[in-house]
Parts: sequence; C-alpha cells; structure tokens
Amino acid sequence: MTEAGAMSNADRDAAEFEGVPWRNVNLNDQPEARRVPTMLAGDEQRFYTWITQDWAEGTGAVVDLGAFAGGSTARLAAGAKAAGKPLAIHAYDKFTAKAETKQTELYDKGVPEFDGADILPLARDFLSPWADQITYHKGNIEELGWDGGPIEILAIDVFKKVDLIDPITRAFFPSLVPGRSLLVQQDFLHWSQPWICAQMELFGDVFEPVAFARRDSIAYLLRKPITEAVLKRAQVASLTDDDMQGAIASARVRFGDWGIQNRLDALSQGLAANPGARVSWQMKPPEA
Repeated sequence: MTEAGAMSNADRDAAEFEGVPWRNVNLNDQPEARRVPTMLAGDEQRFYTWITQDWAEGTGAVVDLGAFAGGSTARLAAGAKAAGKPLAIHAYDKFTAKAETKQTELYDKGVPEFDGADILPLARDFLSPWADQITYHKGNIEELGWDGGPIEILAIDVFKKVDLIDPITRAFFPSLVPGRSLLVQQDFLHWSQPWICAQMELFGDVFEPVAFARRDSIAYLLRKPITEAVLKRAQVASLTDDDMQGAIASARVRFGDWGIQNRLDALSQGLAANPGARVSWQMKPPEA
C-alpha cells in the first residue's frame, strides 16, 4: 500500500478491483461509522470504506457530493482513519431534510426527533470522530463548485435531477486526474435515474468502468483528460428519451459480462414508463 501523500507515476490498474476485494471489509470493525444512518447497501458501505482504506494514495481530495446526514462520508472517513491516511474529505449537501425524509431516513433509524429542516448540526455530530479531515460545503452544489485542486475520489449521489448534471459535471470533473482518479456513480443502476447511464456512455473511453458495488453503484477510472470537447459531448440536458434509450443499449454491450443486464433493462423500462420525466422522485415504477 502506498503511503498517503505519495505520488506514483504509474496509472492505476483496473485489476486492483478484480476479485471484489472490498468484500473483505468487516463493517463491524467500524463502530463509529455504523452509528451514522445511511442509504448505502452493505456492499456499497464496504466499497466506500475500501477505496479510502486500501485504494486511495492521497494524490488528491476525496469529494462526497450528496452527503445528507453523513452516511457515505462516514464510511469514506472511517476507511482513511483505519489506514492512517490524512485524506482531505469534502462533504457537499444542502444539509436540509423534509419531514418525510426525516421520518424515513433518520427517525426510523433511531435518530431522535428534532425541530427544523437543518441537518448540518446532526451531520457534524455524526462525523465528529473525523472532524479534522472533513470540510463541509452547505448549499446548492452546482453553485458552490470546486477550487480545491486535484480530486482523487469523486462520489456522486446528487444526479436525481437532469438539470443538475451538466453544471456539476463542469464544476468538478475537470479536477479529476487521468490515470489516477476514481468516479463513483452511486445511483447508476437505480431504475429512476437512467440519465446517469446515458451520461457515462457519452463519455465513451474517457472513463473505464472498474467496479460494481451492489446495490446500485458503478465506479470508473478516468483514463483521458476532461477537455471542453469532452464536456460538451457528455451533456445530458438536451437528450431525448430515444437518445437515452440508445445509450442504455450501448451500456448493455459495454457491461455484457458484468451480470447486470436485468438492471440495465430496468433503466430502459423506467424511462419508457415515464416519457419526458427528468426528476427521479417524479418517476413511477414501470410495474405501477
């Protein structure tokens, strides 16, 4: 394992993800992280822990877009702490929650009831074991942007509205380093967000898919620079349903031996059942 902060000249190898090594992570070894509520499935929690504990080399920041109350950030921070890596972790979110979300994602998971919509104090409390490594960014992510230098790990859980994707991509992706940076699309395989798959297909060979963490996450290594031409090619705001269906068909070929064809079919079916929809929470399940 390379020490944090050490720079390697060699590009990262997709073979590092073969054999799903993150499944060796024992979540019981991370009690501080386990107390933080999360929407991540168990395999995804292990993956988030592993990428900071065993994969990251400290060649850039760790950026978590869509931290909510800190569930994903906690797993990233716990992995770094377990490995003794002083990684700089940036947690982005509006840090607000509506009553329904507070009930399902906080109260039902053991968080005591509280007044108001602001959950930043709650997130700070949950993430206090790693306070020295975490910087908070509260507000609209597309407006906050990024000016913190290279990003080694970019985890995204905010592409639930199509109109957010292009500005956030433009703000953060150019700071990814070819051959060195990992992009985690947490909702790639969620049936209600087919535009994520479409965007990644538009990037073509700029990104190489390297890992699937159940339930929904697909991770990519950046292989080529994010140029202005690449950004324009990967824009999704103007894509039609047919454009996205074509991209999903392309993904079926790309991921032919990954065992996720049924999940890609669900993306296609969700899109077909909701013509013109571009907001995930407005989508109705195909079977409804």
